[in-house]
Amino acid sequence: MLDRAPLLSVQNLQAWYGESHILHGVDFEVFQGEVVTLLGRNGAGKTTTLKSIMGIVGQRQGSVKMEGKELIKLSSDKIARTGVAFCPEERGIFASLDVEENLFLPPQLRPGGLSAEQVFELFPNLKERLHSQGTKLSGGEQQMLAIGRILRTGARLLLLDEPTEGLAPVIIQQIGRTIGMLKEQGFTILLVEQNFRFAATVADRFYIMEHGKVVERFKNSELDAKRDKLHEYLGV
Repeated sequence: MLDRAPLLSVQNLQAWYGESHILHGVDFEVFQGEVVTLLGRNGAGKTTTLKSIMGIVGQRQGSVKMEGKELIKLSSDKIARTGVAFCPEERGIFASLDVEENLFLPPQLRPGGLSAEQVFELFPNLKERLHSQGTKLSGGEQQMLAIGRILRTGARLLLLDEPTEGLAPVIIQQIGRTIGMLKEQGFTILLVEQNFRFAATVADRFYIMEHGKVVERFKNSELDAKRDKLHEYLGV
């Protein structure tokens, strides 16, 4: 394990939706500048983990620390101000707003957010579609807009929930290149993915979740040695 302090530390994280107990003591760490992927079958608790970090589940217990600061009792708006941003699977693009309006909707919460020009360098398609309605965009363009929007806020830890879901292979490759560029720029990314082959091309480390717990952890360099475990837990 790395010998420096983690950027994000999650310990014994429990979460509930109503009466349903979804997370049963999740433990993992993410270090500055890493891309870390949560893998697991549907219903394993991956998305709930991201939402719990962000404070948008009904009830949560345990510990979630960002740079040593405890977030578990904070509301989601205060968590955002610590430098965490969440990009949901459904992308959350506002239909009545054009690309530019969607992009500038969230406030800048911390210094260090990307300028509009820097976002357009990452996603040239968005500049071309600046005055198109959000819903007129392709799935890939909507995903780029959703990521671009959180990059403006000044967040340093990006929680991306299934960014490749439903996208064509060529667009998935573009999302992969984007994640690589963001890593080069110093962003830290916690990714939830069903698409293991995509995750294998971008992630430094993996955590496998099952039944609301982390059951396996390994580095990208250990992928070949973990094939049996991957097949057992993911069917890949």
